[in-house]
Amino acid sequence: MAREERIPVGFLIFGLLVFVFIVALAMWGLPQYKVYKLELEGKAQLKQAEWNRQIAIKEAEAEKASASLKKDADIIRAEGVAEANRIIATSLTSEYIKWRWVEGLHDGSSEVIYVPTEANLPILEAIRKNV
Repeated sequence: MAREERIPVGFLIFGLLVFVFIVALAMWGLPQYKVYKLELEGKAQLKQAEWNRQIAIKEAEAEKASASLKKDADIIRAEGVAEANRIIATSLTSEYIKWRWVEGLHDGSSEVIYVPTEANLPILEAIRKNV
């Protein structure tokens, strides 16, 4: 007769208890792990939002500094133009303006010349040449 090997009852009970313990641990642990995972994801999103905020602040500060420097450059440019206008205004005399008018007559760009009459009224041309 062949001898049957039997597994001891204590060993089966121990194995069953270990199995039940592992299943119970999984049933308790999986929800806890999901909560832990969500908490970590929330912390990561919060950290990312903080970094984005800091980046936006630095960009705004850079734009502010840039605008301030552009304002200063525009002020300096306007002061230069004002100084040039002042120099030109002080150097303009009636003799210079007359000389510029006479020079303009010699450049050949104007074909019509108005000659003042005794009453300081120009003689207007009646018919213009068709060229």
